[in-house]
Amino acid sequence: MAEWLIIRLTGAETPTFMVADGDGRQVEAARSGTLAEASQRSAGRRVCLVVPGSDVLLTDAEVPPRATGARLAQVVPFALEEQLAEDIDNLQFALGRRDANATRIPVAVVSRALLDGWLAQLRAARLEPDAIQADSTLLPDNPGQAIALLDSDSILVRPAGGQATTLPLAALPEALELLLPATDGAAAPAGLAGGGLVVYASREQWQQYQAPFEALRGRLERLSVQLLADGPLPFLARSLTQPAAINLLQGSYTPAAATSLGWKAWRTAAALFAGLLVLHGVGNMAQLAALKKAERRLDTETASLVRQSLPGVTDTRNARHIVEAKLRLAQGATDSSGLLAMLAAVSQARATAPGTTVQSLSYRDGSLEMQVNGTGADALDHISQQLRANGWQADLTSTNTAGSAYQGHILVKPR
Repeated sequence: MAEWLIIRLTGAETPTFMVADGDGRQVEAARSGTLAEASQRSAGRRVCLVVPGSDVLLTDAEVPPRATGARLAQVVPFALEEQLAEDIDNLQFALGRRDANATRIPVAVVSRALLDGWLAQLRAARLEPDAIQADSTLLPDNPGQAIALLDSDSILVRPAGGQATTLPLAALPEALELLLPATDGAAAPAGLAGGGLVVYASREQWQQYQAPFEALRGRLERLSVQLLADGPLPFLARSLTQPAAINLLQGSYTPAAATSLGWKAWRTAAALFAGLLVLHGVGNMAQLAALKKAERRLDTETASLVRQSLPGVTDTRNARHIVEAKLRLAQGATDSSGLLAMLAAVSQARATAPGTTVQSLSYRDGSLEMQVNGTGADALDHISQQLRANGWQADLTSTNTAGSAYQGHILVKPR
């Protein structure tokens, strides 16, 4: 199995790179250097670019159980459209692996402009990547324990059985508090979901941020610390081939070599599928025409409302964008506290709902969306009510059962 050249981008810092075997185990020590220097180590090796998890949204989507392949790739963007502020045509949706007959699939979402920029940097250095991974998807899923990685100015956290989240280190106390399930006032500590927490950090970072973790020791079954003498890249590389890792190079971004091999293997099937697409397209033409007519009618009505509600606006050709801009401006004007205060409010509200656990967080454009597990729908609704009572806008957008537990999404915004 061919070796890997793994390159990590971390914002404005110099890239780091290393050589690993086919399973992601370190072969040559990690070092800092330019992409041109990394390119000198690429001959005969596959190339993987590891990018900041803060630039990639990790979520999951409800999909038909039998949807696969191209059909699945078509369904996912529309399943997530309501949760995203940006036009789905400007985003790349990369799919992870799902369990057999599961109705939800892991998804990584990234701006196409950002993805194109990463590819341009690599190609300028004569590097053609086989994979681009968010560092958050390379954080291992340790059964029974949560994982935290201190990295530069951010913290990557994966709750036991949950999705990874990237937050700024400035929000470290609030981030750790959100990982702890609410207690019912009993004297015995509840501990993390699964019982413990493993922290990975350099010696310097552990010395700097040790106190917030030590303060939780009494609430944990166990707290373990692993010092990373060679930095985080060798640690993250071990998960390169694991099921949780999602390659962003899918669809139109699939590497040319993989596309060529796939075409040879699936030429006949592709021809049959193309024929089905033609038949399907003919059947949908009337429906598409009706949808376009409805869209034009909606645009006309929206423009009329804008002229009535905003007398100063004369050009209503982009009425929906005008309304969205006004709403974002109004929301921004009321947000005087920012992410830290929002996290603190959520933590306080969740503490009043015993048995609930925050599984994932996504903060974008002043709004915080979180996935919460609880023992019942009442517990999730209680968190929303408590947030509203404390002056926040909180909406329980969806709920579903996951085994014996309830799972819901709560969207929190400033009023």
